[in-house]
Amino acid sequence: MTHNVFNDLGFDPAEASSLKLRAELMLAIKKYIKTNKLTQAQAAKIMGVDQPRINKLLAGHIELFTIDKLVVMLARAKIHVTLSIAA
Repeated sequence: MTHNVFNDLGFDPAEASSLKLRAELMLAIKKYIKTNKLTQAQAAKIMGVDQPRINKLLAGHIELFTIDKLVVMLARAKIHVTLSIAA
């Protein structure tokens, strides 16, 4: 068992790493929305996307979001994203 559920599910290592990172970013967005008690429309306006996009994120459609787009959405919400690389 690894520290990456996507590895454990049988995804190849490169895809598993991407999925894990995207999942963590999506969780940060969900937490921001919940903590600030935002509607989907409010969150969409802050993050520069439309409301259906927020709906898809909250529904967990990970395949629809790139790492880049998620980082931009967080930045627009004034959330600083850092990256740590482990060997």
